[in-house]
Amino acid sequence: MVDLKSQYVKIKQEIDAGIQEVLDSTVFIKGGKVNDFQRHLEEYLGVKHVIPVGNGTDALQISLMALGLQPGDEVITPTFTFIATAEVVALLGLTPVLVDVDPATFCLSLSEVEKAITPKTKAIVPVHLFGQNADMEPLLALAERHGLYVVEDACQSIGAVYTFSDGRKVKSGCMGHFGCTSFFPSKNLGCYGDGGAIFTNSDELYAKARCIANHGMEVRYYHDRVGVNSRLDAIQAAVLDVKLRYLDEYIRSRQRAAAYYDEALRDLPGVKIPSRRGNTSHVFHQYTLCLDPSIDRDSLRKKLEEKGVPAMIYYPVPLHLQKAYRSDRYQDGAFPVAERLAASVLSLPMHTELDDEQLAYIVGSIRECVSI
Repeated sequence: MVDLKSQYVKIKQEIDAGIQEVLDSTVFIKGGKVNDFQRHLEEYLGVKHVIPVGNGTDALQISLMALGLQPGDEVITPTFTFIATAEVVALLGLTPVLVDVDPATFCLSLSEVEKAITPKTKAIVPVHLFGQNADMEPLLALAERHGLYVVEDACQSIGAVYTFSDGRKVKSGCMGHFGCTSFFPSKNLGCYGDGGAIFTNSDELYAKARCIANHGMEVRYYHDRVGVNSRLDAIQAAVLDVKLRYLDEYIRSRQRAAAYYDEALRDLPGVKIPSRRGNTSHVFHQYTLCLDPSIDRDSLRKKLEEKGVPAMIYYPVPLHLQKAYRSDRYQDGAFPVAERLAASVLSLPMHTELDDEQLAYIVGSIRECVSI
């Protein structure tokens, strides 16, 4: 699914030099390479503040903590996503309110969000799933009308660009009160361990989140808030600082692979290629097909595996049907789009090192297996 070894080999000298610089400096926590990466990421995103943290889940939790939400406050998030989005809401004693998603883009449905707003609603967490931004302009307008915070889960979409109706172009994660990303190794911008970051254009929210991520300290040993310990270590920052220079190139490689898949699979009966919204670019963290019920997904996946073609299911169970989040509020069938997607999606190999020979083999195998 992801060829990190080949990617590393191409930039080995730069990566090794960056890691060696950290070892020589012995500045392993904060400072040095972490500051360099923070500054360079702020420049790349065009955002005022970046806070490097331990992972993407921490980024979401710290962002919600910085908003000062209280137990029982409701946070709206899609049911078709990775568990971390709802997990941090529940951990903070907040109430996750799940909504269905758009059948074309897999991102949360604006109409479903609007129906879910109550007097207890305090925030919305849109997930830019698989590398495409949710439709942020109307979502931000809706949030402003109701006085709600917006925390973007941009863990799969770094580098995607959203175009507003007035022509403004803004990078993913830089439109809401906070944006959060993950640097898990398989991400479009991934380190060689765990890592994440928070983005914001608010000086006030930046100060709160930075303090919370550092045990609630502004001044050493003086704790003004209840905080956590979450930081990006310097060796991972050194890796990310190198890979950031190549991020746009990596995005183009993924888009090229996606275009190849599109052309080769758009006419295949029973298979629907990913939709794109016109006002956002797609950075293709995943390239995800939707299969008709006439195609046995598990059988297709097994046949592809026998041919050496990996394929993954993101995500097989929507959040409202997960044991940890089941409640009387949500029953089977409550979110038909998400449940249909969970039963029909299949993601193909997607990474920066895919070449035409590999792509031809993958699509040839899919066409052969579907027709059997």
